[in-house]
Amino acid sequence: MGLLSNRVGKETLKAGDHIYSWRAAWVYAHHGIYVGDDKVIHFTRGRDQEVGTGTVIDYLLVSSGPARSTTPCSVCSSNEVTAATETNGVTSSCLSCFLSGGALYRFEYAVNPALFLAKARGGTCTLAATDPDDVVVRRANYLLSNGFRCYSLFKNNCEDFAIYCKTGLLVAEQGSVGLGQSGQAVSIIGGPLAAVVSTPFRLVTTNIYGMAVMAVGVYCVSRYAGDIGNRRDVLKLEVEDLTAGLASGRIRPANISQLATPGQVQAPAVTTLVAA
Repeated sequence: MGLLSNRVGKETLKAGDHIYSWRAAWVYAHHGIYVGDDKVIHFTRGRDQEVGTGTVIDYLLVSSGPARSTTPCSVCSSNEVTAATETNGVTSSCLSCFLSGGALYRFEYAVNPALFLAKARGGTCTLAATDPDDVVVRRANYLLSNGFRCYSLFKNNCEDFAIYCKTGLLVAEQGSVGLGQSGQAVSIIGGPLAAVVSTPFRLVTTNIYGMAVMAVGVYCVSRYAGDIGNRRDVLKLEVEDLTAGLASGRIRPANISQLATPGQVQAPAVTTLVAA
């Protein structure tokens, strides 16, 4: 992989790799976990929809997504697809179907801060360290059978799924407002935030270059602070505990912090208890 590009060849993949592929016009990237044997486990909105919000924004997202082939894939069609898999969004496909004609990229973990900031587009790397490959594959396979919460473009998307499989880390949300682990989501929010926050600096300088530097600085700070490896509101949660809590109704999909043992959450988190 190059300094600013994570593009790799298929022959370099190993089970447990977090991979992604940019869709049309680089509007978004789809993420998944390569589990070996030319198979990828990834998280979607369900019902054959790779991404979505349930709003008019979907028109842009869907138009940027890969065109669906009318010819069934001989590899993917042989995989067992249950009703639960169709609704919980976690699915398995061959590598070719996952890429849908796009290039292959590998997500980087435990990068140093300088490299993290050099890769200006979010959703390509993280400061967080990865767990062993066998643990990653076990999590992905377990979630394929048991589901991964409810899909949310900003709080629980395909990148959040892949990062959880790689690290076991989840955000213990405070209330109903917040972001997940996704670097893409942080970047989407960070751009407009940088423009808004840098606006008052017009009183300090009217130089266009000076304002641009300030906006870039705010954007970089928001990305760095929002990275899963730097946040204080995360907890390490075993995959069995996550799915058992969701299945039993002890937690809501949008709030998993009540499953944490004392000391797991690095910062106080407000939780909402749900009667079993």
